[in-house]
Formats: sequence, structure tokens, C-alpha cells
Amino acid sequence: MAWYAYCISERQSFPDLLRHRKPIPFEAVSGIQDNQVFLYPASDLAVIVSEHSPLDPLNQKAAMDHARVIAECFKSSTVLPFRFGTVFADDEALRRSIRSNQRQFLANIDRLRGKAEMHLKVMLDDCCPDQIRRAIPDPGTVGRQYLTNLRESASLQRERQTKARAVSVQMHRMFSPLAEEVSCKRTDAGKMLLDIAHLIENKCIERYQNKYSSASVALKDCQMQLSGPWPPYHFVHRLTRSSAHSQAMSA
Repeated sequence: MAWYAYCISERQSFPDLLRHRKPIPFEAVSGIQDNQVFLYPASDLAVIVSEHSPLDPLNQKAAMDHARVIAECFKSSTVLPFRFGTVFADDEALRRSIRSNQRQFLANIDRLRGKAEMHLKVMLDDCCPDQIRRAIPDPGTVGRQYLTNLRESASLQRERQTKARAVSVQMHRMFSPLAEEVSCKRTDAGKMLLDIAHLIENKCIERYQNKYSSASVALKDCQMQLSGPWPPYHFVHRLTRSSAHSQAMSA
């Protein structure tokens, strides 16, 4: 039997599981395709899974169901989310993966206990978008003009990175997260979008939200959007090795 995996938690977070050596139903929530969710005991850990058929579509609705199950578990325990689409071929594959990664799982649970992820999207004007577009070298250009365009493009790209980094540093100083993950991309509308994940203590969520309200007023040149608290998606190390088959779709 194949198992679809949602997340890992501590076994002690589920008192009913302490008396069992086999998977037991997790009645609080249904999984992908409304499949029954189970708590699968694995030493000191509990793996939240549901039975999986190759015919079960892993589409957008399934991705939402995946996130919903993790969020439900996160309400009462520390969780290590699996990437959407992680499937174990059978019981042995699941047990083997947990055994070989158990020390890392336990260390991550200990590191993330009592913490949550807050997600900031910061939209700001791109710096010199027209100049960057003009400076991109034309493959048909040769000689000095090509090298000049190449240098100009590199210089403008560094200017863009510097601006994004400055805003990121400003966000870090304002919110003082325990850890952060930042990415930057250019939108079709000619803006720069900073995608920032902050790891904070659960007890600091209200304070963080208050800081966001202040930042929204202070940073008039930026459009900001906040969501969370979420399970710590961006702060979990890779959860599976080759024994877990990942059907590639990004969460």
C-alpha cells in the first residue's frame, strides 16, 4: 500500500498514538480526495499520511488539501511539512526513510518548537527597468558594442540587487525575526517583488502584526501584504531521501 505523506510531528503530541504500534485514524481532518488521514507511529515520531492510489490526481485542489491537513496538525503540534506530492511506495519505504533521517527530524522539531512562519510580500518600483531592457546584449551584436551593453546590463542588475537587499535589510531590522528566507523577482508590471518568510516565536505573533501595521504606514514607497502564522515551510530541511517518490509539483 502506498502512503501519501503530509508532515511529521512528535508522537507525544497525539496521546492516543502512544498506546498503538500501528497507524490509527486521525479523525480531526480528511486528506486528499477526502481520504482518511492516519497517524503512523515511527519511534518517537508520528507521520501524518493517507492511503494513496496512482489514480489520485495531484492537482491544485490536492495542493490545497495538502496544506489544509498540515495547518490542522500545526494547531496542536510542531510539524515538519513534506513537499507536496511526496509518496512512499509502501510501509517499508516509509519506515526506512524515517529511520535514516530520524536524528535530523528530531533536531528540526526541537529547533522549530513554539515557532511559526510569517509571510511578507513587498512590492516596490524597479530601478531603471527601461535601461536594463535596453542594455541586455543582442546576440547579433559584436565587438565593443556587445561588451559595452554587457557591462551596462551587469551594472544595472547589481543596482537592482542592491535596492532589493537594502529593503530586505530594512525589513529584518524592523521585524527582528529568528531566521528569514528572501527571494526577489521582477513582475510583468515592471515592479520588483520581495517574497520574505520570517520565523518568529508564537508568543510574538501579535507584536509582529503590530510592527507590520507600523511598517505599512512608514514605508510609503512599498506595497506590503502579510499572511500567517503558517507552519514553518521555509525553515525545514529536506525531509526525504530517495526512498520517497516525489511527484513534482511545487507547494
